[in-house]
Amino acid sequence: MMESAALYRIPPVFEAFPELIAAESTRHGGVSPDPFASLNLGLNTADAPDNVRENRRRFFSSLGIDAEQVASSHQVHEDRILTVTQPGRFEGYDALITDQPNQFLSVTVADCTPILLYDPVRRAVGAIHAGWRGTVAGIVMKTVQAMQARFGTQPANCFAYIGTCIDACSFEVGAEVADQFEDGFKRFEEDRQKFTIDLKAANTAQLVATGIPANQIGVSPFSTVIHNQDYFSYRAERGNTGRMVAVIGYRPLA
Repeated sequence: MMESAALYRIPPVFEAFPELIAAESTRHGGVSPDPFASLNLGLNTADAPDNVRENRRRFFSSLGIDAEQVASSHQVHEDRILTVTQPGRFEGYDALITDQPNQFLSVTVADCTPILLYDPVRRAVGAIHAGWRGTVAGIVMKTVQAMQARFGTQPANCFAYIGTCIDACSFEVGAEVADQFEDGFKRFEEDRQKFTIDLKAANTAQLVATGIPANQIGVSPFSTVIHNQDYFSYRAERGNTGRMVAVIGYRPLA
């Protein structure tokens, strides 16, 4: 479902929750020139900072969010999880969780997998950045477990979204990476003499393993590579590109 002049898409799995704000950005509707055209939301790119600030203002305001309410982290492809109690920019975390209203969690991606979590019973949310290293480290499973420990979340109550990332056909890796994945998530391509990895399937399996029902998990049908006209892809654009943001948080209904 396209929204607000294509600045973002809303995950259908969350549409039943009017209190929830959850979205992932596209590459459209911003002010950045090539190769960052146009809605580059990445704070650590070579784009002009003024462009990124304006893009972030447009994206968050289109969702009714003040950019000052947003929490983010410099991501390092590991499995550290931060319980957020105030907005701001943090360092060294690839997953953020909170149970506080009006606290919006964000992760930045351009091929890696964004995962958004919502527990409507405990009113807790999570935002995860899962590249191949984070996926192998089990960051999705660990984040659900952290929500259980900190907020009393029961996985059976949770809804989750596996966001837009590099698709299985496009994510070529060598044996040194493929060896770290179970057989069900990798395939050897004879013609290319390379393995391909399905990050969406691997992270979906982690969600199911925690106890989240499969019918409460949504998966983006889009690929950063195949649908590069709508999304940034670090691999397809050889590292010189922008970044998308996935964001989640809730507001108590009046």
